Parts: sequence; structure tokens; C-alpha cells
Amino acid sequence: MTPATADAEGVVSSPRDEEEGPNAGREQGRKEKDGAGVYASGDESRTSSLLSILDVLEKRAGVELRGCQPVPWDKRTVTQYANIFTLWFSMSCNLLPITTGMVGTLSFGLGLRDASLVILFFTLLSTIPVAYMCTWGPRTGMRQLIQARFVYGKYFVSLFILLNLATLTGFSIVDSIIGGQALSAVSSGTTINATVGIVIIALLSLLVSFCGFRTLHKYEKYAWVPALLAIVIATGCGGSDLSRQSTVPPATVQQVLSFGGLVASFMLPWAALASDFSTYMHPTAPPFRIALYTYIGLALPTILLMVLGAAIGGATPNIPSWQAGYESNAASGVLAAMLHPAGGFGRFVTVVLAFSMVGNLSATMYSITLNFQMLLPWLFRVQRILFSIVITAIVIGVAIKAASSFFTNLENFLGLIGYWAAAFIGVVVTDHVWIRGGDFAAYTEDEALWDEGKRLPMGWAALGASLGCLGLVVPCMYQIWFTGPIAARTGDLGFEVAFVLSAGLYVPLRYLEKRVCGR
Repeated sequence: MTPATADAEGVVSSPRDEEEGPNAGREQGRKEKDGAGVYASGDESRTSSLLSILDVLEKRAGVELRGCQPVPWDKRTVTQYANIFTLWFSMSCNLLPITTGMVGTLSFGLGLRDASLVILFFTLLSTIPVAYMCTWGPRTGMRQLIQARFVYGKYFVSLFILLNLATLTGFSIVDSIIGGQALSAVSSGTTINATVGIVIIALLSLLVSFCGFRTLHKYEKYAWVPALLAIVIATGCGGSDLSRQSTVPPATVQQVLSFGGLVASFMLPWAALASDFSTYMHPTAPPFRIALYTYIGLALPTILLMVLGAAIGGATPNIPSWQAGYESNAASGVLAAMLHPAGGFGRFVTVVLAFSMVGNLSATMYSITLNFQMLLPWLFRVQRILFSIVITAIVIGVAIKAASSFFTNLENFLGLIGYWAAAFIGVVVTDHVWIRGGDFAAYTEDEALWDEGKRLPMGWAALGASLGCLGLVVPCMYQIWFTGPIAARTGDLGFEVAFVLSAGLYVPLRYLEKRVCGR
């Protein structure tokens, strides 16, 4: 590695950049802007105009034009490693964990103590793979699902990109609904209804996701402060009523494991995009620090806010004003009711709570833009920034419709996504640790390998392990619309079975694949 110096903003510049002069990145920059030709239809003047616009966006507005291509060693220059902590903390410091925690007491019928213990244990457990996989970004420069090509192959990985797109889009819809309902709850829907609120939250998130990596990290660096203050104020205003918990029977195994599966499903999908947020960090970034920042930044606010949500959910049926707020605007309505005694200041705090969703939504939408590019090989040529507009339109349209039965949609959504995410983690981590011995050089020695389908693994072993585990996962599912025969006795064991069985199946299948296919 060449010696490097760090500037005041924590960005490392290497002597190699200075020696090559101002023209060094020109050709590479043109390659990164490749995609203009898709719209130019061979017209050189139109191509030149679009490239000029992209150049202005990149240089003057700081918009990230690099898509999901691996970030070269000399472009991985960020050394402010604490940024990864503030990013995860801001993504988790909002109304979403509170809303999810309410499901434990309102929908699953758990008492506050039991719901809190489930939240604590399953969050601490399911955050581990996210923290570990986030450390891969600085060492490979690869987005998470680009790195997955080394496991699933260039083409089979598209199935999991599609699943991840569905998951992230679902989270984005949930974020938009929560934020929109919070804005609506400020004046009981008389000034801004939930539909208008959804549009406002989605458009604000578009601004951040459009600009890309650096803007996202700068925004998340400070966004958690007003969000945390607003949550503390709301808790202080309604805290005296949190002790009015509903009396419920002792928790059953089915309730504990099923709600635990829901909590794990909230956390595990982050693993499929973990390295997306660390690819520009310096290759020598200390893995333990990156993992620790990720783990604490994600687990700490999630646990505290989910437990708060469980407490709010347990008290809501016993407090008429909270119940009325819940019926009109779900979790956001309850928080608005908690803040009602504070008058105009309480309404202001409710607005801040609504805007806290932008931190989570903008980061999720940023990853969606990258996933769109990865979905099909030819989509690499379409600029990432265009997909930010596409996903915003999708989120607004679906969120407006889904808001009418929010809690049922949330429970169904979270209950399903944990299964595929657990299988994906089991296969990818097993391949890296067992098959490759944790050697990152296997991904980076040949810089062109990531995009050469004929040299990457076929992906049959990974696909077989991921699909093969479903044979036992389905009987272990415990959902509103389906309960498997095993789950009927034990509760939901789907994500645990998916992780263990996919990892166990992958090892022999991968050795067989290498022997038959030679790669």
C-alpha cells in the first residue's frame, strides 16, 4: 500500500492520485457515467449533453454517480469510521422500532416483561451477522449483493436481489406510512392527511438518496439528535401512563418464538445491504471497530425503542385518548396523543418525530437504487440517480393504499422477510468463512472477476442450499395466514431453521459443484 495522507474531513489521498494529475480520473469518470448512451440512441450531441449534466451534478452538487461497480482501492478514502455508527444509529432512531415493539403487546398479546426479554435476546443475536458483513465493504469495495455473486453466480444472484428489492421497498413503504401518519396526527388530519404526509416524507428522502453516499453519511451524522430528543420528550409527556399495562396471561412458547421471529426479521435483512454503507471506507479500516460501531449503532436504539413501543402498546387499550389516536393514525396517533398535553410544542415535536423517518427511508432508498442496477446486467448502464426517482414513485403509490390496514400489513411483511434473509446469511457467511477461509483476496486479486459470469461459481450449490432448506422451513412457519405442523407446537422457528440448514447444505453442495463444474 502506498503512503497516504488524511485531509481535514477524514478522507485519505494517496500520492498516486497527485502524480497522475487532474486527468487521472477523467477516463474512469467517463466509464462511471456510462449509461448515457441508453438514452441517446446514438445521438452524440445528446450523449455529450447528458454527460455534461452528470459532470455538474457530481462536481458541484456532490452527487454520487458511481453505481454498484466495486470501488477501487484508491477511491476508498474515508477514514471517519465513526460515521458508520451514526448512520446505523440514525437509521434506527425513529418511529419504526417503536411501531414494531407495539406489535408484541398489541398483536401477540405478550406482557411488557416478556416482550422486553424477547426484544433484548433476539435483537442481540440477529445483529451479529449485520455487524460482521459490514466489515467486508472496506476490504473488498463491493456492495453486499455484488460480493454475493462469488457465491450465487452472476445470474442466480438476481433472485436474491429481487427478494432484497421487495424487502427494502416494503420497509420504505412502512417508513413512509409511519411518517405520513405522524404528520397527519399533528392536526388530526384536518390540515395534512396521511396521503399528503406520505408524499412529503418520501420526497424529502428522495433528496438525500439521490445525492448518494457522502450526503447520506453527512445527513445521518446529525439526524439522530432531534429524533432522539423528540422521542425523549414524548416519553416524558406520556411516561406516567405507561404503568397502566393490560393484564395478560403468561406467555406461551408459541408467542415468544413467533414474536422473536418478527424481531429477527426486523434486523436480519440489513445484512443484505450492510457493506453498501462502508464501501468507500479505507481498506485498512479496523474490522473490529467497524463491526462494533455497526453493532452498537443498530442494536442499542432498536432495543430501547422497541421496548418503549411494547410499553406503549401494552398501555394503549387502557387509555381512551391513546386508543383513539391508535385507531386514527396507528402508532403515530398514539405518540401524538402522548404529546397532546404539551399543546403547540407537542405538535411541533410530533412533526420532528415524523421527519425522523427520513433517516431510515433515505438510507433504504439509497440501497434500493443500487439493487435496481444489480438486478439485471444491462441495468448497470442506467444511472443510479434515475432509480431514486423510480422507487420514490413506487413507494408513494403503494404506501397510500397500504396505510388503510397498516398493522396487519406490517406484521405480514416482517413475518415473511426473515426466512429468505436467514438463508442468504447462512450461505454467504459459510462460503466466506468455510470455503474461502475468510480470505478477502479471493474477491479482489482479479479486479474483473466480479463481472465475468463464466469464471464465477455457477451458483447451483448456493441456490440449492437456499431453496432446499425451505422443505423444513415451511413446516416451521407461524404466520397469520399459515401455521406449519411443527410451528403449531413450538411457535415460529423458520429463521433459525433457514440459517442452520442452508449453511449445512451448502458445504457439501459447494464441494460437489466445484468437482463437477471446476469453478
